[in-house]
Amino acid sequence: MRETDESVINAENANMVVGRNAVSELIKSGRDIDKIFLKDGEWEGSIKSIAAMAKERGIPVVSAGKSKLDKLAGGLTHQGVIAFAAEKEYCSISEIIDYARSKNEEPFIVIADGIEDPHNLGALIRCAEGAGCHGMIIPKRRSATLTATVAKSSAGALEHLRICKVTNLASAIDDLKKRGVWIYAAEAGGQEFDKTEIVTPAAFVLGSEGEGVSRLVKEKSDFILSIPMKGKVNSLNVSSAGAVILFHARRFFN
Repeated sequence: MRETDESVINAENANMVVGRNAVSELIKSGRDIDKIFLKDGEWEGSIKSIAAMAKERGIPVVSAGKSKLDKLAGGLTHQGVIAFAAEKEYCSISEIIDYARSKNEEPFIVIADGIEDPHNLGALIRCAEGAGCHGMIIPKRRSATLTATVAKSSAGALEHLRICKVTNLASAIDDLKKRGVWIYAAEAGGQEFDKTEIVTPAAFVLGSEGEGVSRLVKEKSDFILSIPMKGKVNSLNVSSAGAVILFHARRFFN
């Protein structure tokens, strides 16, 4: 399915691949791909084939005008096709769980719900890794992906934190629950985080500043945690909120 996109991605991303043959081979290689941009209009020939291969692998495809593609390509000949590969390979939920178990630790996971700003996602990755989390789960859509900007904003933490990208966060939460993981969502109106004893293993959901945690994800959570605000502002940046809650939670893990 085609979609439109106004997210900020530019040609300084070292993982950009342009041109029909190059992108086709990238897809066939099996490497993780965050997004593919295809020129507006009827998709025929090799472009239609690229769209079909992307659909088969579940790679988001974005329909874009020529001017946007030219800007993204930065002068390179793109032939109406640009792909952005992930800064690092994604993993599965099972791999995050297995990694925690290999260290004889209870799984400690972050779920990033709708964090579209790459600087915020990178900063949250830095907080999560610093708190000792074993991995982070992000959605395929409505999320920043693992670009060079995210890697830079994480100050190196991205190299040490396992990242799982899923089609549906609600389904991922159901999977975690079947594995005995408790789900805590950080949202207004819940119990104060510093008065809450965390039950492990656990995953912590952090949403965007604008939208917060999505309704269905919030409904599927076992507990709602809130940070009491004493000042004039009524919310924290997601990475700041993550630091407060994750370092509090750290005390309850083995």
